Amino acid sequence: MSFSVDVIDKLAALVTAAFGLVAALAWNSAIQTIFKEIFGDQSSIPAMLGYAVFVTVIAVIFTLWIGFVSNKAKEKIDTKKEGE
Repeated sequence: MSFSVDVIDKLAALVTAAFGLVAALAWNSAIQTIFKEIFGDQSSIPAMLGYAVFVTVIAVIFTLWIGFVSNKAKEKIDTKKEGE
């Protein structure tokens, strides 16, 4: 690979990561608003820990689900390639 292709690959990865961060921050704000709506405007340590645990559990569940869906999609692609 040439130098310019490496640079383009790295820039693409950085831009993708930046959009991921923006999306994560947007979801964080939305989840905090929902949490405050349900449990009130609490900023105590137990409330913040509860929020952190809740978000972590949701993140783990979605990460596992995304991995499962990704593996299924890869299996389908591999099966189609073998059939060609």
